[in-house]
Amino acid sequence: MPYSNLRFRHRLPWANWSTERLLQLRLRDLGLSIEGTWIEDCVNELYAELDARDIKLHPHVWLSDEWFSPGNVPGFAIPFYLTHPRLMKLERQQLLEIEGGTITECMQIMRHECGHAVQHAFQLHRRREWQRLFGRSSTPYPESYRPNPASKKYVQHLRRWYAQSHPDEDFAETFAVWLRPRSDWRKRYVGWPALKKLQYVDTLMQEIAEVTPAVRTRARIDSLRSMPRTLFEHYTYRRALYSVEYPNTYDEDLRRLFSSAPRHKSYETAASFLRRHRRDIRRVVAKWTGEYQFTLDAVLGDMIGRCRELRLRAAGRDRQLLMDFMVLLTARTMEFIANHGRRDWIAV
Repeated sequence: MPYSNLRFRHRLPWANWSTERLLQLRLRDLGLSIEGTWIEDCVNELYAELDARDIKLHPHVWLSDEWFSPGNVPGFAIPFYLTHPRLMKLERQQLLEIEGGTITECMQIMRHECGHAVQHAFQLHRRREWQRLFGRSSTPYPESYRPNPASKKYVQHLRRWYAQSHPDEDFAETFAVWLRPRSDWRKRYVGWPALKKLQYVDTLMQEIAEVTPAVRTRARIDSLRSMPRTLFEHYTYRRALYSVEYPNTYDEDLRRLFSSAPRHKSYETAASFLRRHRRDIRRVVAKWTGEYQFTLDAVLGDMIGRCRELRLRAAGRDRQLLMDFMVLLTARTMEFIANHGRRDWIAV
C-alpha cells in the first residue's frame, strides 16, 4: 500500500511550510509521536505476530533519525519521517526513496529490528550453538562488507544481502524470515545451508516461549526529542553518506551502447534519452542491486554529462536501449560493490 493512502492523525503547524523553511526546523522541535499514525498499526501487528509465537516480548519503540536497535536494549528506533506525510514527501525529495515507506517494507524492517531486540532481551548471542551458526556478536562491525549475491549460506530478506554484513545481522535476518506469517521458509530454503539457521531459530524460539526476558530496560537511545540538529543538517549528512565515488570510466561502455556516427545525427541525443528514463532506470537498478536510488542518480548524472560531451545519440529501439543500459549499470554497480564493499547500515 503506498504511503499516500496510509493513516495519519497528527496536524502540525509546519505541515504546510515550504521546503526551505521546513529544513531549518530542528528535529527535536518536530513534535512527533508514533501514536495515532499508521506506524502504530504496524507495531501492533508485530506484537500480534510475537504473541502468536508465544514470545513474551513486545519491543519498545521510539522515534529517532534512522532504524536501529542498540546493543543490550530490547527495543528499536523508527525513523521520524514515517510518522507524517509531509516528512515522507521531504524524504523522497532529499533521498529519492522512502525506506520503510509502505506497510510491506515497514513490516520487513520491523521484523529485522525485532530480531535484534529478541537477541538482546534473551542474550541469545551468549549461547554456544548461536555462535557456531552465526559467529560472535562481539565481532566489530566492518567499515564495509562485500556480499556474495549467489551465497546460500544466508537468508535473503532485506536488500543489499544484509545478512552477510555481521553475525548480529545474520541472526536478525534469519529471525525476520522465520517470524513472517506464511513465510514457508522450509520449502523456500530447502537445500540451502541457511536452512540450518532457520531450523535453529525455530527450535530456539520454542525453547524461550513463555520465558520472561532477562533484559528489560526501556532505554531510548538517541531519541528524536534529544536531537538539536536541523533537518537541513540531517539531510546534508545523509546525502554525504549515500554518495559513493564510482570510477568515472564510462566512455567505452557508453560508446558501445550509443552512437556518435554522423548518420545517426537525427536521432534523440543519448543524454536526452537517459534524462527521459532516469526515474525508471534508477528504480529498476536499485531493485536489482540493492543500491540507494540517490547513489545511482548521481552516477546517472555523470553518465548523462559524458553522453553530452561525447555527442552520443540513442540510435536504436527505445525498449532495447533501455534494457541494455539497465543491464550495463547493474553490472557496473555490482562490480563496484564486489571491489569496494557496502558501507551503509540499515540496523546496528
